[in-house]
Amino acid sequence: MGKIRLFGTNIPLPFLLLAMVELCLISGCVVLAASLRFDGDLREVYRTLGPLLHRALFYACIMVLSLGAMGLYQIHFREGYLGQLLRVFAGCLLGWGILAVLYYLIPSLYVGRGVASMSLAFSVAIVVFLRPAFYSLVDLDSLKPRVLILGAGEKAAWIMRSMYHRSNRRGFCLIGFVDTGGIRHVNGDVPVLKLDGSLSDYIQRCRVDQIVVAVDDRRNNLPMQDLLDCRLAGVEVIDLATFFEQETSTVALELVDASWLVFGQGFRHGILLAGIKRSLDILLSAMLLVLFWPVILLAAVAIKLEDGLHVPVFYSQIRVGRGRLPFKLYKLRSMRVDAERTSGACWTQANDNRITHVGKVIRKCRIDELPQIFNVLRGDMSFVGPRPERPEFTQELEKRIRYYRERCAVKPGLTGWAQLRYPYGASDRDASEKLKYDLFYIKNHNTFFDLLILLQTVEVVVFGKGAR
Repeated sequence: MGKIRLFGTNIPLPFLLLAMVELCLISGCVVLAASLRFDGDLREVYRTLGPLLHRALFYACIMVLSLGAMGLYQIHFREGYLGQLLRVFAGCLLGWGILAVLYYLIPSLYVGRGVASMSLAFSVAIVVFLRPAFYSLVDLDSLKPRVLILGAGEKAAWIMRSMYHRSNRRGFCLIGFVDTGGIRHVNGDVPVLKLDGSLSDYIQRCRVDQIVVAVDDRRNNLPMQDLLDCRLAGVEVIDLATFFEQETSTVALELVDASWLVFGQGFRHGILLAGIKRSLDILLSAMLLVLFWPVILLAAVAIKLEDGLHVPVFYSQIRVGRGRLPFKLYKLRSMRVDAERTSGACWTQANDNRITHVGKVIRKCRIDELPQIFNVLRGDMSFVGPRPERPEFTQELEKRIRYYRERCAVKPGLTGWAQLRYPYGASDRDASEKLKYDLFYIKNHNTFFDLLILLQTVEVVVFGKGAR
């Protein structure tokens, strides 16, 4: 599957095209609805609504963004048809709600209640019928880049073990592994090739688009002249760690070393990027405070009603921030006051009996994290970044997990790439898996990537993913 680099972020080309097609079709739904509403009299449409094209595009943009917020443009989307259907309806209803607010604020974009209702029905129908056809098309191997793995040892076998989900291999067609000698570890339905001729002859004959170097011992088993010939012939040649970064949006800790991180691309921290990020943090914080202060007030009343007037509504906890500097994080209290009196610092477990009844609700909806907006305003945190951990956990994890301290290179965030792509972590293994996503974010973060994460966070809140 081809990718296009947009604002420094790799976007799967088919899903970008899908968004553009749906944008055009949903715009057409608005025009069709207006035409039906006024019995095909375009002059009456123009007299009543004015120029329709910009209104239709505005309606379609909000709908496409809402569908994106439900995760419907993610390459690794694993839900079945019913899951897609649920998210289509949720996305369209979310878009309808956003449009209702925006029409109130910007009356000049209003298309009328009847036109908007018919447009919504047409949009749902088109998206529901378009999605199965799109996934059938995008899963065709003939339309994917053809990838050849150089090597059949332990590193090559790691591909099959780590990318066993079909959705993980949606972006490429794996045509085989090239045996370069040594112990063979690759098993499965993908062929292991023993080339009679040169590697460059084979890639021309089989139309290979990309070669992934996964040789266990590069000193003796790397055919540099063949790889150079392939590179000069226009075939992309990359190492295994870079391949995983491209296809899984993670940094594979098992494959990388310090030199890969030092000499690779990324890790940009310019003044302009920092200024834009801080401005976005302040703007979003102010907007969320205006929108959600009644929710915070209601949650505070509920906490008092359950636990009594003498208990605190908020609680603070020391967390590790950028540069490993400690800061005080604020939350709505969702556990008993004496939650850690006997256990000490520990991760939250599933069905944790320390959580109060009100706490279960506000944690599920992430309401308990709203006071962290004040941390963002103070500059301790950002809206997007790695999850801030407690010093007790951080010190131990730095001893056990390579590169764990590198996650403190940026400010921690209310949401982040790891929070979106991996469920709540409560073990060393979970911390290691989430670090792969955190390092990918730190290596590739930019304003556009932050906006994509913020958009997809809506799905996490709506469906309560990863909450405990």
